[in-house]
Amino acid sequence: MSEFRDDLALTSEWVARYLERVGELPVLARVAPGDVRARLAAVPPERGEPFEAVLRDVDEVLLPGITHWNHPRFFAYFAITGSEPGILAELITAALNVNGMLWRASPAVTELEEHVLGWLAQLLGLPAGWHGHIEDTASTSTLAALAAARHLRPGCAVLCSEHAHSSVDKACRLLDVELRKVPADEAFRMRPDALAELLGRGRVAAVVATAGTTSSTSVDPIPAIADLCEREGVWLHVDAAYAGSAAVCEEFRWALAGCERADSLVVNPHKWLFTPIDCSCLFSRRPDVLRDAFSLVPEYLRTSEEDVTNLMDYGPALGRRFRALKLWAVIRCYGREGLQRLIREHVRLGQLFASWVEAEPGWEICAPHPFSTVCFRHEGSDEENEALLERVNASGEALLSHTRLGDRYVLRLAIGNARTTEADLERTWQALRDEAGEE
Repeated sequence: MSEFRDDLALTSEWVARYLERVGELPVLARVAPGDVRARLAAVPPERGEPFEAVLRDVDEVLLPGITHWNHPRFFAYFAITGSEPGILAELITAALNVNGMLWRASPAVTELEEHVLGWLAQLLGLPAGWHGHIEDTASTSTLAALAAARHLRPGCAVLCSEHAHSSVDKACRLLDVELRKVPADEAFRMRPDALAELLGRGRVAAVVATAGTTSSTSVDPIPAIADLCEREGVWLHVDAAYAGSAAVCEEFRWALAGCERADSLVVNPHKWLFTPIDCSCLFSRRPDVLRDAFSLVPEYLRTSEEDVTNLMDYGPALGRRFRALKLWAVIRCYGREGLQRLIREHVRLGQLFASWVEAEPGWEICAPHPFSTVCFRHEGSDEENEALLERVNASGEALLSHTRLGDRYVLRLAIGNARTTEADLERTWQALRDEAGEE
């Protein structure tokens, strides 16, 4: 083993240098399946190696197989940022190496998590007094929420839009709950009339509404959905994993209208609040139901403290990382103003890109674009658009993803990286036009 301080200096320099040059690297990994493993040692080492050797192999073996999510021209899925404050906080989290399952296990883990979720609720304009805790991803948060709903109404179905995230399907599969899809309107939002019809058939445990669907970032009519859920006594879970972060800006709080009446709500700071993955915040106005569904305390975890929160009681995981530390660091170092400035700039860039597409003959916008994600396509067949996307991505210049809307293959550009500039967007638009055979 080499000296820790020396290795720390080497590693910090590697991280700083990577962040400085990531925009010069090809966004998409340029390896074939099996290439990375073929360069790894077939057997574990007999003797310890210096950490400098590990860093060398990160550069030479692993980095070619990395798709750079922290790249300013990563526009696929939902673009994310591992910001500098979050990266530094992750280092401290690893050094502390605590497990926050119980309050006693590390009181600061629990109390900071509760406190920073209160901060986030204030930033997003959510009701005061809600319980909030952090899961790894929205898939786990949604699973937890639907498990609580099933606890109240076992044997009943879950309803969601046909454009809801696949995590709802997976949660229902894991929970052995029937899932029924609700048709959407021409703007890809859940139709309240169709929801009312399905609710009228009875035996429903929960409805999942979405604020910012994955494909098109459409926002379901949550106030109308909440009316129906309250009338039927059905749990309402809102998936605001992406668009919820935009509510740090008052002008985008319309996306969370009606969420104050939801039973649970998920927002992912690792999507659009510049926090390194993974960090998914689950809020609920009914934490007692979550606790009833998940609390299971074996003898070896029983403690004498009263009036404390044991976060293991509110979700499926027992062991819990100190995720709140990085969110706390990000909020402190950016502040409300810094977060708002980045969100507004990303929305501006999204609208700018959409205006270029709208103005260019042979291109079309395929969905409303209220935030920083734009769905579009080039004239031609689905196969031609798919081939166009593959050429742009293979160039390494940028990385976009796709979806299907109205049974059409559409390209999808999502802006969310703190380092993305208008120049990055111009380079990407030029790459798209070049690969489409336009001057």
